[in-house]
Amino acid sequence: MPRSRPASASSLTRRGLLAGGAALGLSALLTACGDGDGDKSGAGAGDGRAWSFKDDRGRTARTDAMPENIVAYVSTAAALHDYGVECTAIFGPSKPVDGKPNSQAGDLDVDKLTSLGETWGQFNIEKYASLKPDLLISNMFPPPGLWFVPEESSKKIAALAPTVGINGARASLLEPLKRYTELATALGGDLDTQKVRAARSRFQKAEQTVRKAAKANGGLKVMAMTGDDDQMYVAVPDAYCDLNYFKDLGVEFVEGKKSDEWGFWEFLSWENANKYHADLILIDNRSTSFSAQQLAKKPTWNELPAVKAGQTAPWSMEERYSYAGYAPVLEQLAAAIEKSKKLKR
Repeated sequence: MPRSRPASASSLTRRGLLAGGAALGLSALLTACGDGDGDKSGAGAGDGRAWSFKDDRGRTARTDAMPENIVAYVSTAAALHDYGVECTAIFGPSKPVDGKPNSQAGDLDVDKLTSLGETWGQFNIEKYASLKPDLLISNMFPPPGLWFVPEESSKKIAALAPTVGINGARASLLEPLKRYTELATALGGDLDTQKVRAARSRFQKAEQTVRKAAKANGGLKVMAMTGDDDQMYVAVPDAYCDLNYFKDLGVEFVEGKKSDEWGFWEFLSWENANKYHADLILIDNRSTSFSAQQLAKKPTWNELPAVKAGQTAPWSMEERYSYAGYAPVLEQLAAAIEKSKKLKR
């Protein structure tokens, strides 16, 4: 999913590169909500009468009272859930994959949430309007577009409720982690529970484990990728906040060269899948991306040294931005690095 890649490259729209409803009868509902940029405060506040939060677009969402009816992108809702903030509805991939919970849904009970659409371009505006939402929240890759909110419908959607966007591109992972703690606090979440404190402690311990593993296995080259029928996509590490942060922890990445204006991927035909040497390959684990079984059908994939050596691991490309979400990701990365060996080129 170049930018985040949802579907085959041949069918990708400008925003659809990253990702892998009816509008009739809405005119009476489309009255503009306050989404200006006049608030100079950092994270937002709720005082029982009014609520505001300045997002990563520099825009301030305002409501007359603390938002209760919240709609969010699935991994956004999962992050807020970890801090005790619950959403009414979600959009984006949430259905089980091969009988297992969708990794992007975290610890959410998705059966109890209304879904406005599962795939890229799906967003049921009529259903959204019927929910009478107080607030919509999503990630951004990069700003100002809200992830999985169709660009052609974005103005109609924004007119139904204030929106908040949190940036997940070209920054350290620590930035969206911090921003979600600020947003959760503004929405009434409790960051001082035993569960949250334990998750943060686990995350900090896992950070050090990655540092030690990367230092002990210095020179190990790691490549993050995704794929579809036509191409293999090698990540540009600095474009992704997680890979960017893993570099700060000492992990050495294959540096893909940007192939388009968005700069998230280098596009390679499967014939050129061996362009880069990698000792460990991280494979995009989203339900919209090629699975290990699908990749195995590509002859050139099977010839890659890391694949032949069994040195591959999942890449949680759209993990929820919470300490509970990323602690196991770091632990898994450390374990993969520890088990991998430098391979002959």
